[in-house]
Amino acid sequence: MKALAKWKLLNSHIVFDNNWCRVRQDEIELPSGQVIDDFFVNVRPDIALILPVTQNREIVFVRQYRHGVGEILLELPAGAFHPQKEDSVTAATRELEEETGYVAETLIKLATLYDNPVKDTNKIHLFLADKVHPSGKQTLDVTEEIEVVLIPLEDVLKEISQGEICVSGTIAAIFLGLNFLSRRSA
Repeated sequence: MKALAKWKLLNSHIVFDNNWCRVRQDEIELPSGQVIDDFFVNVRPDIALILPVTQNREIVFVRQYRHGVGEILLELPAGAFHPQKEDSVTAATRELEEETGYVAETLIKLATLYDNPVKDTNKIHLFLADKVHPSGKQTLDVTEEIEVVLIPLEDVLKEISQGEICVSGTIAAIFLGLNFLSRRSA
């Protein structure tokens, strides 16, 4: 069996650069020797995604319109950050309060995952925010209209199976968080 090999980057340049979207065009050589001159990559900032759990064992969700898919979705609070300017813990703490008006007593890193490694450069940093409580300081961006929704921990898997919760990063954080919580209480 032939060993896998990385693609060879021959040339790369930014073809679109905007505050909200940055696209890179790469010329690459495949291990077979074939050259592809138009492989496009979305250069995206990392994301901090937070699973906030209240003392009453409720998860704090946000419901908001997502224009890319044209749907109003139920998901966990999250937001972009640039690792050169802010670490993932600071970003998670900031995004949780900005989007929900909640703060956490404890923040636990669950995992760092690639979002869409085929075409995107960013990672998602998943956190469990334990014993969250309202601070009253929700600060939304101009593009955000958010409804904060509390769902009991024991109802979350049903919400996933019924399709109410259908965002992949949110589902990954839920399963990792539930696993962490079950190990901690064992």
